Amino acid sequence: MKINSSRLQQHFEAMSLIGKIGATGTCRPAHTELEKQGFKLAASWMQEAGMKTHIDNFGNLIGRLEGKNPNLPCLMMGSHLDSQPYGGRFDGVAGVLCAIEVVTTLHENGLEPERPIEVISFADEEGWRFNKGLFGSRGILGKLEEGELQRADKDAITREQALKDFGCDITKFKESEYQEGSIFCFLELHIEQGPVLDLAHKPIGVVSGISGPLWWTVKYKGMAGHTGSVPMPIRKDALMGAAETIVAVNEIATQIPGAPTVGTVGTIQVFPASRNIIPEEVVFTVDLRDIDLERRNRYEKQLRDRIEQITQKHGLTYSISEDTKSDPRYCADWIKEIIHRQCEELNLDAPELMSGPFHDALALSYACDYGMIFVRCKDGISHNPLEYSSYEDLALGANVLLGTVTEILKK
Repeated sequence: MKINSSRLQQHFEAMSLIGKIGATGTCRPAHTELEKQGFKLAASWMQEAGMKTHIDNFGNLIGRLEGKNPNLPCLMMGSHLDSQPYGGRFDGVAGVLCAIEVVTTLHENGLEPERPIEVISFADEEGWRFNKGLFGSRGILGKLEEGELQRADKDAITREQALKDFGCDITKFKESEYQEGSIFCFLELHIEQGPVLDLAHKPIGVVSGISGPLWWTVKYKGMAGHTGSVPMPIRKDALMGAAETIVAVNEIATQIPGAPTVGTVGTIQVFPASRNIIPEEVVFTVDLRDIDLERRNRYEKQLRDRIEQITQKHGLTYSISEDTKSDPRYCADWIKEIIHRQCEELNLDAPELMSGPFHDALALSYACDYGMIFVRCKDGISHNPLEYSSYEDLALGANVLLGTVTEILKK
């Protein structure tokens, strides 16, 4: 039993037209009309596979194939259809479309599972619009944080308003939450978003776990002044402090050669943003990740100490807002063994590797066992219109997922 690779390719190509930018790029923001168009298309394919579909109150698209025993915990698969503002065609999409293809293949072969299967496109995995990701996957587990609905995007639209405009009822979140024990396990196929598989010339990888992300928003406050008249030694230049912090993030993250630690300052805002005014206020983000929690905690302390030193040096004040702080989460050994076995049956030598990026599987790991399959992406490029995975590799990944699902359904 194999998936239909030509149909899978057609689905990718059709989805890529929704929110298309340039020749190969995608911008499909969460909780928008573009995402809803993507949901409508994906839902039509889910329905062809025998699934009943709906959009819950968190903005998740859910397709459910009932099992012979609908009271059993479901086997859940999925990822997300929202994209980065300057993203590619495969990030998240691969996990949704390959999962749909797996269920379609089971349905075409007349296989009625004992337990229900659910395929989900989770709402706002990316997190860029409201600066907080994994919204839908955390939502179904009752893990949203205080103030999340009041977060606003660059157009001052709050998450609450965006959800209402999307057709969700925020007063009925509880109705969309999953009861403890209702999910048997979670599987997510994803492009690697890194260069390991490409450099090793391996199309498929087995994920061992997900690094724990630490996200901050840092604000430095100094004193504005005329750039032509305030002497350099007495300036309180917030941008100078930010610049030194950016360097510090890189220095701290690269202390141990070869370690999987990564650190990035991805956004920065300067006020008042005039060429002849000393910057008074700077707001920037910090993203620090590591699979080793002890090391990440040590580096976090080092960075806090450096920020304290830098602000004292430049006469600044500062605040740190902690947007996300997650522990590293490891895949279930029994699921990894099944994925490895399915790779071997397809004559695939699939290495085991960590995931630096976080995924919806990170949220689901707190509710059930999970496993992940990585598909090679060219040059490791992602979050970029140049992001590319071949349809041959994606079909291989979908067949590994199909075999994994088939074996798990026997349990």
